[in-house]
Amino acid sequence: MVSENGTQTQEGSRAPALKPLDEFEGTLSNRVYLSLREAILTLEYRPGQILRKQQVCEALDVSRSPVSEAVARLASEGLVVILPQAGTYVARFSMDEIRESAFLREALELAAVEYLAPVITQDQIRQLKRNLRVQEALVEDGDVAGFYELDGEMHLLLLNFTGFRRLAKMADSVWLQVSRARRLILPEPGRVVDTLAEHRDIVSALEAGDTEAARTATRHHLRQLLTYLEPLEQSRPDLFS
Repeated sequence: MVSENGTQTQEGSRAPALKPLDEFEGTLSNRVYLSLREAILTLEYRPGQILRKQQVCEALDVSRSPVSEAVARLASEGLVVILPQAGTYVARFSMDEIRESAFLREALELAAVEYLAPVITQDQIRQLKRNLRVQEALVEDGDVAGFYELDGEMHLLLLNFTGFRRLAKMADSVWLQVSRARRLILPEPGRVVDTLAEHRDIVSALEAGDTEAARTATRHHLRQLLTYLEPLEQSRPDLFS
């Protein structure tokens, strides 16, 4: 099987698991899109793996039309690559895209914490601390997937606390490929523990109203990603374009 960069792709014998459509909202094609998108972002579909539309139709019990619409949306986001006469493949990672996305996300989050530090409310601090307590419990339980979700919720809280309605959507858009790549490194020994400590530093700085400390802690936290991902480009070239 030839992949999008001309190399052979090995397909696993197991069909990727897709969440049932009743767990999502919206039109049928939107729910199919969300189910497929989650499977790609969580690496249920591996980079370079073929995405068979008929297999998706059978798994979700839908016709081909909503699947084709969903795949077109995923292609517009860069999550899949459609090759005429060859098939549809889950996009491999691109370090150039990841570096650019990380740069843009850092700019947005640094601006957010700088804005928040002098004005953050006690109720907002309580929400962040509540999130941290759940993160701590998930680390103790060894629940990496659950920790990942709470990690995302914490960053979303910070962005939404600014009151700027488009900020979170913009950050999610630029972070899409990075979000998928992060799944590769969270299982690394000690990474979730370090991430939790970095989160605590951010919240502590915000609670103290220390703008510079909040920026420093946020910058340090976000830049850890590349220190883990860049070596993977060499050790796992099959995952990168």
